[in-house]
Amino acid sequence: MKRLAAFLLLSSFTAFGLAQGYPAKPVRVIVGFAPGGGTDIIARVIAQKLTERWGQSVFVENKLGASGNIGADLVAKSPPDGQTLLMAFSSHSSNAALSKLPFDINRDFSSITLVCSAPAVIIGSLQAPRTLREVIAYGKANPGALKFGSSGVGGTVHLAGELMQQMAGIEMVHVPYKGIALVMTSMLSGDIQLTYATPLSGAAHFKSGRLVPIAVAGRTRYPSLPDVPTAAEAGLPGYEVEFWYGLLGPAGMPAPIVDRIQRDVAALVNAPEMKQSLSDQGCISSGSRPEELTALIRNEYAQWSKLVKERGVKAE
Repeated sequence: MKRLAAFLLLSSFTAFGLAQGYPAKPVRVIVGFAPGGGTDIIARVIAQKLTERWGQSVFVENKLGASGNIGADLVAKSPPDGQTLLMAFSSHSSNAALSKLPFDINRDFSSITLVCSAPAVIIGSLQAPRTLREVIAYGKANPGALKFGSSGVGGTVHLAGELMQQMAGIEMVHVPYKGIALVMTSMLSGDIQLTYATPLSGAAHFKSGRLVPIAVAGRTRYPSLPDVPTAAEAGLPGYEVEFWYGLLGPAGMPAPIVDRIQRDVAALVNAPEMKQSLSDQGCISSGSRPEELTALIRNEYAQWSKLVKERGVKAE
C-alpha cells in the first residue's frame, strides 16, 4: 500500500509539473482555411489571449486546402506535445462523412474544448431573392439557376446547401472555394447567389448592405440580427445547421496538458468581455470538457453520413 501511495503521489507531481511547465516554447494553432474567415478570426483571438495568459507566443498558421483537411492532417501527424494545435471548424466531422481521409477523426486527435458555436445564417447576394420563401420559389421554378458557394466539398457549408435542397425540394449548383472569405468575394461580385456562414463571417458586408442575411438556421433569432427570421419562421421548418469552432491536438496528448489548455481557454471565452464579444458576433461561448467535443464530433459524423448517402454527394 505504501508503494502504491508513493507511486500515486509521484504521478500527481509529474502531472502537475507537465501542466505547470507548459508551454515551454511557442505554440502554433493550425487553421485549415484562408485568413479572414470565421475559423481564422476565432483562432487569432484565442491565440492572442493565450499569449497574454501564458507569456509564451501562440501564433496562427493557415494551411489551406481540401475543406480544412490539409491542416487537420498536419496536426494529426504532429508530436502529441501540445505545441501544435488545430482550430477545427464543424467541417471536421462532415468531411469524414464524404470520403476516406488520411486520418481518422475519432482516433487521430485529442479533443480539448469546444470554443463556441453558432447556427448558420443563409446569406444572399444582391442578385438573390430577398426572402427564403422567394429563394425556394425561384429554385423550384428555375432548377440549377441558383449557385451556392462553400469553403470546400464535404464541408459543413456544402452540406448545409445539400440539406436545404433536400428539405426545400430544389436543385442548386454547388461552387466550392478554398475558404469562406473567397466565397464572400464571389458573392459580392455576383458570381454566386447564396452561402451559409456565421454572422462573424458576414458582419461587415451586412453592415455595408452589400450582402443580405436571409434567415437563421437555428431555433431562435440572433440577438445581433433581431430582424432576421429563423428558417422555420421564413418557410422551412426543421432546417437547422450549427457551425462550431473547437480546439484539437494530436492523439496521445498528456491529460495534464489537455486539461491545462481546456481550463485556460474556458476561462478566456467565458470572461464577460469576450463572452459578450463572441455573442455580438453570433457565437455562443462554451469552453466544454474534452469528452463533450468528442461526442459532438461523433454525433455530427453520423448525421452527415446519412445525408451524404441520401443525396448521393461525391468527393471531387
